[in-house]
Amino acid sequence: MCYTETMQAHPHWASWAQFLQRWGLKGVAAALLETGGPLNIVAAQLLIAGQPLLGRKQPEPWMALANLLEDPEQARTFATFLREEATE
Repeated sequence: MCYTETMQAHPHWASWAQFLQRWGLKGVAAALLETGGPLNIVAAQLLIAGQPLLGRKQPEPWMALANLLEDPEQARTFATFLREEATE
């Protein structure tokens, strides 16, 4: 999947990658996404349950993150995206 297609299919990924890059967490986040297993699902459920506390103005990024964490294939794809971004 090329970069443009990825950005169209997953519009939040670029901003998440920039945030993780800024804090030096890209590698850590990629590793956790690849190996988190059941912890990713627990984190997704915490995001969903905590939605009212996270902010009502922009729930889309939080729900997109919860969906990513619940889907192992999407989590692996985002981890790959993070690792490819780190090498550019």
